[in-house]
Amino acid sequence: MPPNLTASNETDPSQNSHYNFPALIFGILLIVIIICGNLLVCLSVWTEKALKTTTNYFIVSLAVADLLLAVLVLPLFVYAEFQGGVWSLNAVLCDALMTLDVMLCTASIFNLCAISVDRFIAVSIPLNYNRRHVDQRQIILLSATWIFALAVASPVIFGINKVHNRDPTLCKLEDNNYIIYSSVCSFFIPCPIMVVLYFGMFRGLRKWEEARKAKLKNSMQACRKYHSGHSLPPLPPLPPPIIERDLADVKLEELSRYSHPDCPFPKEYKRDSIQTVAFPDGKYCQAAPKKKRAKINGRERKAMKVLPIVVGAFLFCWTPFFVVHITRALCDACDISPQLMSIVTWLGYVNSALNPIIYTVFNTEFRNFFHKFLHSCC
Repeated sequence: MPPNLTASNETDPSQNSHYNFPALIFGILLIVIIICGNLLVCLSVWTEKALKTTTNYFIVSLAVADLLLAVLVLPLFVYAEFQGGVWSLNAVLCDALMTLDVMLCTASIFNLCAISVDRFIAVSIPLNYNRRHVDQRQIILLSATWIFALAVASPVIFGINKVHNRDPTLCKLEDNNYIIYSSVCSFFIPCPIMVVLYFGMFRGLRKWEEARKAKLKNSMQACRKYHSGHSLPPLPPLPPPIIERDLADVKLEELSRYSHPDCPFPKEYKRDSIQTVAFPDGKYCQAAPKKKRAKINGRERKAMKVLPIVVGAFLFCWTPFFVVHITRALCDACDISPQLMSIVTWLGYVNSALNPIIYTVFNTEFRNFFHKFLHSCC
């Protein structure tokens, strides 16, 4: 960083060589990609009925945080990077930038954490979960995400960044205690919680799928036994193709292919989750009543499979920043170069552009909407 640069706009011609044009070009492209991609995510959930799921409402909240980051934070950050990391604007604007930066980055990870809580509830206690509309629990989660993010960033608003001997050519968080506090609250506490919840969610989802497949096979085997004792056309060999496929995507028409007028599937089986059946006196009758379990549909399961990729991308992009950030606050003797801070900060901001790409690659509904929208525009 040039030692003779100050907070004023007075520069001499020789300083033009320190302007970082690659950072300017990359920054502008990044801002455009983040805005366009996350706007498409919001539009897709708003307009497409197939995407109106509770998981996707949380994804919209995450997209809004990324949009605000691209509109309110990145332009000033790119401007400072273009000037070689020198802050040439006033301190009030710097504090506003730091507040928004902390709040929106915290909101992103809190949104991911809220999604993990919501999905864990959906798998663990599905009967208490509303799959069609955003209910009170989800509204509380969404509201808490933004309120807590604002709370973490609020000390900057109230002047914690105003310290003596502050360098006006640098825009950064000045208080090391606050850096530790914000890093722990924004990253080092939510991340382990999120990972544990996702592990529990997928473990429960795998058990749920195995139970569904086992019940379907048992019903088919019972029906074959009934056929073997009566003069009825043979059933197709077990397991039918629907066993091999994702059971959440099986349609009733497909189930009807493997039933027979004299051996129909019970209505409870078609209308709701799979029921165990018995055949006394050659007729179907419902088994002893068991606790009813709610159904996790195919769209929800597809959304769940995308979420670990989103979380993995977030951790990959932001972990280096928070590790370097908190190390700088804890270790006065550590020599952390401005170049390293710049690289890990850029890597964190790149994450805001990755999520729409992830949805496009791994989610069919999002991909179809993006393709249809871009095709209509072009």
